[in-house]
Amino acid sequence: MAIVINLDVMLAKRKKGMTELAKEVDITLANLSILKNNKAKAVRFSTLDAICKALDCQPGDILEYVEREVEEDSDDE
Repeated sequence: MAIVINLDVMLAKRKKGMTELAKEVDITLANLSILKNNKAKAVRFSTLDAICKALDCQPGDILEYVEREVEEDSDDE
């Protein structure tokens, strides 16, 4: 996946636990865990807004674009 979720980094910086954030954001712990572990296919802006508000951060502090490495063709040898 080209978009990486750095939620664990922000939680550590803010010294908050997953359970505390889940309650503040009003999201299930299971769904927050899916997001934290980069398993989510999408995130609602309202959820991202609530997470940023709770962690006092910007969306760019949580979301990061990482370019995928392209596998080289081994047939060229």
